[in-house]
Amino acid sequence: MSGYYDFRALETKWRKKWEDEGAFKVKTDPSKKKFYLLEMFPYPSGKLHMGHLRNYAIGDTIARKKRMEGFNVLHPIGWDSFGLPAENAAIANKTHPYKWTVGNIDEMRRQFESMGLSYDWDREVATSHPGYYKWTQWIFARMVDEGIAYRKKSFINWCTCCNTVLANEQVVNGGCWRCDSVVEQKERDGWFLKITDYAEDLLKGLDELKDGWPERVLTMQKNWIGKSRGAEVDFEIDGGGSIRVFTTRPDTLYGATFLALAPEHHLSREFAKGSELEEDVEAFIQEVVSLDTITRTSEGTEKKGVFTGRYAKIR
Repeated sequence: MSGYYDFRALETKWRKKWEDEGAFKVKTDPSKKKFYLLEMFPYPSGKLHMGHLRNYAIGDTIARKKRMEGFNVLHPIGWDSFGLPAENAAIANKTHPYKWTVGNIDEMRRQFESMGLSYDWDREVATSHPGYYKWTQWIFARMVDEGIAYRKKSFINWCTCCNTVLANEQVVNGGCWRCDSVVEQKERDGWFLKITDYAEDLLKGLDELKDGWPERVLTMQKNWIGKSRGAEVDFEIDGGGSIRVFTTRPDTLYGATFLALAPEHHLSREFAKGSELEEDVEAFIQEVVSLDTITRTSEGTEKKGVFTGRYAKIR
């Protein structure tokens, strides 16, 4: 047929040529400018879909453009294959997590290769491989030693079906984004990182991005870091103890009429414990923590509170 485009034959030809010539393998070359391009590692859940194609085709287009411009391009790929979702999927499919994960990686790798993406497959990694996660464990151990990683209690989003913690963004209308099960709020010990110790370094780093990043993104990052100048003030509590607060307007402190504790604060329950207000406080805490973060922080949400039975005064 005149004008017929036999894409299978053409794409197979060029994929083989690229493979035979090692077209995308990266070697040290001081004569070229370096360019590193990394898309997020896909989670090997089974097979690629059109969302994968859209994401990784964009990255591949950039990689190819940079090569044509003379850059020495490092364009690796890997698999975000470690964690509880893989175990749950394996249980649902009545197989071993390792077998399930490796099988999915093999299939998704085949699909990536059929797309002709310009990855250096010699640099492929998988986060579930002991040779990879031994280093993430090593880094975490160092963070614990330095006091950067620490444990404390907090309320978490818990999916009883997946048996896992969910990020706030993974809770949709009160349900799990994967299985739609109702998400419960539970208080658990968890690990936290003292990112605030690096706030100043992060802010200075944003100055180096002014010529390349959109202003709105820089503003979002600054707001997320949330640096503000003010003072810490201790309020004594009748019956013992104190509460330390941060304020950017110390001149208004003598106009304060009440202090509000977050439901997750360890003193919220402690203040009412053993009093006639204990049941009301506990009911309110359960009501508030069951709300998703967006609802709780929305300007349109009515602000509520209950009395703990304690009074505070400035020292």
